[in-house]
Formats: sequence, structure tokens, C-alpha cells
Amino acid sequence: MNLWEYVEDRWDLIVFEALQHASMVAQCVLIAAVLGVLIGVATYRRPRPSALATAIAGVLFTIPSLAMLGLLIPPLGLGVAPSVTALVVYALLPIIRNTIVGLQGVDPLLVDAARGIGMSRGRSLTRIELPLAWPVILTGIRVATQLAMGIAAVAAYVSGPGLGEQIFSGLARLGGANAVNSTLTGTIGIAILALLFDGFFVLLGRFTTQRQRPATGGAGA
Repeated sequence: MNLWEYVEDRWDLIVFEALQHASMVAQCVLIAAVLGVLIGVATYRRPRPSALATAIAGVLFTIPSLAMLGLLIPPLGLGVAPSVTALVVYALLPIIRNTIVGLQGVDPLLVDAARGIGMSRGRSLTRIELPLAWPVILTGIRVATQLAMGIAAVAAYVSGPGLGEQIFSGLARLGGANAVNSTLTGTIGIAILALLFDGFFVLLGRFTTQRQRPATGGAGA
């Protein structure tokens, strides 16, 4: 059986696993984006806390994915819980780092001007700093998504959902019937999903940054 016949024969299962994979990645990156941006916003004005936040996320990021998933089995068991936890942890570093870098890169003169016309610190953050830092933050989310896409495949090690099951199933029976087809199906499927997600972020970046002008029109604006 060639690859195309293998995919045709198992089309419903492959589509289901692809949807599971995409859903898990999207949800985990969304959680990581909320946490990462909040951490970045809370620490970017202070060098030590921002360095500490980046360092902690960096240390967690260096833990091999198989080791991380294995360590999560005792407290969380198998399945979705350890998979989601690992993906969120690995997605945090680029989002935290880019949020801090993006906010620190905003021209201080613009912030001073906003405060000078009566904007509160919070309003200056939401109306001036975050819009200007958004392209950098979005890049961090985009990188985190690509990382999560690959690590989600490894989550099959702990019975996580997604196309990783095709890869692990194929690798477990190398030399047997359809082992290569199974591995290739999972690998190619993840690559296609990664390209689709990346295309989405490209379009999102163009849509959200087009004609972007932070408001500084007055205290009552």
C-alpha cells in the first residue's frame, strides 16, 4: 500500500487527529499568550523581574520534551492534561521575551507625551505601548505556535491527542506494514498544519497592524 492509499483508507481518522492537533495547539498558545503577555506587562518596567521571568521560562524551555512529559505523568496522569501543560510551558518563553522586548522598545518620548496630556499609566499602556509593541508580540506568538506544533506530536508519548499518534505508531513498528506510511502521514500532516497556522498569523499581522495609529489626541480621547 502506498502513502496515498494509506491516507484514503484512514481519511476520517487522520482528519479527526489533525483537528485534535490543531485544536490543542490553538488552545495552548492562547493560554500561553494570555499568561505571557500578562507576565511581560507586569515586569517590563523593572530589569530584575523581567530578567527573572525570562530566565525561568528559559530554564523550563531547555527541559527535553520527553523528560517534561514524563515528569508530568505522576501528578497529571496520561492524556490531555500533561500534553496541554507541557505545550503551555514551552510556548511561554518566546511570548514573554517578545512582550518585554516590544514594550521596552517603545519610544519613551511617546509615553511621556501621553502622560503629559493626562493619560493614566494603564491607559498609556493600552492605547500607546501595547499597540506599538504588538508586531513584536505577535512574532513571539507566531514562534510559540510553531514550537507547540512540533512538541504536540511528542505528546503522543503520554497518550496526548493529535497526529503524533500516527508518528509514534509508525516508529513503534518500523519494518512492518505501513509503518513508514503512518510516520509520513503524521509528519506531513503536522507540516501542513504549521504552514496553515503561520499563514493565519501573517494575515492577522497585516490586518491588525495596517494603518495602526496609537491614540494620543487628548485626555478625553
